[in-house]
Amino acid sequence: MQKSINGATFRKMILGGVSLLDQNKQIVDALNVFPVPDGDTGTNMFLTMKSAGNEVNNCPDNTIQHLCEAFAKGALRGARGNSGVITSQIVKGMCSVLSNCENITTKNFAKAMAEGSKVAYKAVTKPKEGTILTVIRVMSECAVETAKKVSDHEAFLKTVLDKGEEILQQTPEMLPVLKKAGVVDSGGRGIIVIFTGFYKALIGETDFTTVFNDGQPVQTADDVIADINNLADIEFGYCTEYMIINMKKKTTEADIEKLKEKLMKIGDSVLCIGDLLLVKVHVHTNEPNLALGYALELGELYNLKIENMREQNRELKKKAGQRQEDLKELGMVSVAPGKGIADLMRDLMVDEIITGGQTMNPSAADIAQAADKVPAKTVFVFPNNKNIILAAEQAKGLTTKNLVVIPTRNVPEGISASLAFNPDGTLEENKESMSGAFVNVKSASVTYAVRATHVDGFDLSVGEVIGLDDKTILAKGNLVNPTTEDLVAKMIDESVVSITLFYGEDVKQQDAEELRDTLSNKYPECEVNIIDGGQPVYYYIISME
Repeated sequence: MQKSINGATFRKMILGGVSLLDQNKQIVDALNVFPVPDGDTGTNMFLTMKSAGNEVNNCPDNTIQHLCEAFAKGALRGARGNSGVITSQIVKGMCSVLSNCENITTKNFAKAMAEGSKVAYKAVTKPKEGTILTVIRVMSECAVETAKKVSDHEAFLKTVLDKGEEILQQTPEMLPVLKKAGVVDSGGRGIIVIFTGFYKALIGETDFTTVFNDGQPVQTADDVIADINNLADIEFGYCTEYMIINMKKKTTEADIEKLKEKLMKIGDSVLCIGDLLLVKVHVHTNEPNLALGYALELGELYNLKIENMREQNRELKKKAGQRQEDLKELGMVSVAPGKGIADLMRDLMVDEIITGGQTMNPSAADIAQAADKVPAKTVFVFPNNKNIILAAEQAKGLTTKNLVVIPTRNVPEGISASLAFNPDGTLEENKESMSGAFVNVKSASVTYAVRATHVDGFDLSVGEVIGLDDKTILAKGNLVNPTTEDLVAKMIDESVVSITLFYGEDVKQQDAEELRDTLSNKYPECEVNIIDGGQPVYYYIISME
């Protein structure tokens, strides 16, 4: 019977959740009900959890407080798509409770789950039942009741998981679109996979010692300068790195672990990895002499490097102060799915472009990093995808820039908002004009079905061309141009005077020109233009104004 969870077990549980989700992300992806090739709930949740796992894996000690800080920080930085953002908020809420625990009881864990559910619901403007939110809420309610009478974590988590599976199977009754597709909610399945990973690690069923080797982008001096408030005072002044080679005969694996424990007592950011052939050490400390002395007890030093981080910090603050004076008042960041669309946005004075869109949602950290590069005090962000808006909102907590999210749901809306930008206007004037600019824009897209299904009155086959507005499939066919023509016919009205077709990487220019000519002849009162958007997946992105 396990009545409490210590830091070491908690670390294994987190990494177990990441590992199991990695193994099942494609299964979660496959549960997406809309038959377009952007069903990436599982992938987004995994990338979010993987970022969290990276932070936890690099946490230099097993105190629950530090592990919680790493878990929440990593999840937030890696949050991708709505499912990833919601997952990061569940983690944030749970960690806000668990960070106060020396050891975690079932009552602690239940309270943490309840807080995670509460924070996640707050993160969503219009919460829908039958989604991941319902699953985590019902699981947390079950956890609170179960913890009143069950102190054994194994029995506790098993009961909570059973309740989660039960409510997950009911999600098709809450959302008709799930029932029509014959699937359960993908985000709900994802959160159960994560908690199942927690459970498996807790009972030792599987070895979840997952290693996360994906390196983070190298941070340059300019990246640091872009965020002056991150240049805090340095607690430990010397970055000390070395390798230990030619171990003494008496040195054991246990001695290497003891070295790591000694280093954690004299500094932070501790890495001590290797075996009896070679050990690599990294530590931030005020006593590099002790860090070296401890190592000499094990073997010889090699590739020694000691850097004075306080002096580096002073220089960066000096440069940051100089750069801060040169900042303009307003700047823009926009998400673009293709090179041609990105080039157009640059022509519209957008400072930074983030490559992304359907199937490749940028994370909150990606958006924050782009904003940091803009030499402006206030940065407007155009998500240009409804699945990126939440991540853009979360990015506000990762940058010291004043981030203003203009909730554009697609490329045409983003372009209209960019056109309304006035560099000489005030923040409020621009916010008002941008928000009003895309209200009357009609947008549509043409792609293909990734699975056979019946939706919006259409029987669809795999690979069939489909045309849709923001919510509904309006046309289908076997050929791209005729389907696009049919889609335009169903959306156009007397108010439309301009049609712009952004053709994707799978459409030849000649075919796009033929479609332009066809629409120009059919709608002589409209100006029809084509632009090489270069976007993947979508044959055409259409703007009608």
